Amino acid sequence: MKDRNFLDTVIGFEQQLESMQEQFGALKQFVALMMEEHKALETENQHLRIRLEELLSKESIAQVAGEKKDNPIDIGEGYDNLARLYQEGFHVCHVHFGSSRKGEDCLFCLSFLNKQNV
Repeated sequence: MKDRNFLDTVIGFEQQLESMQEQFGALKQFVALMMEEHKALETENQHLRIRLEELLSKESIAQVAGEKKDNPIDIGEGYDNLARLYQEGFHVCHVHFGSSRKGEDCLFCLSFLNKQNV
């Protein structure tokens, strides 16, 4: 009986070792994938740093040359007129242009006015 119990213990131990070996193999695959992803991210980060340095150097050259980098967009009088019409209760969108809004906001008008601001 002792031999049978010992044999069962050895078989159980063998099964545990096989299970651990499968888990270890899966862990090795996961680590390999993570290392590949890490390397890809490092490479991408390097390229982005180089690109950022290029852009910053171009910007500094432009500032030294006296060029204006950020020109604000002049929306103009037309936009102001459309915004005033909308505030007075009229549609300024292409769907219902000129008709009365009856106090309700129109998503088309708001979308159109916000596009003008961008």
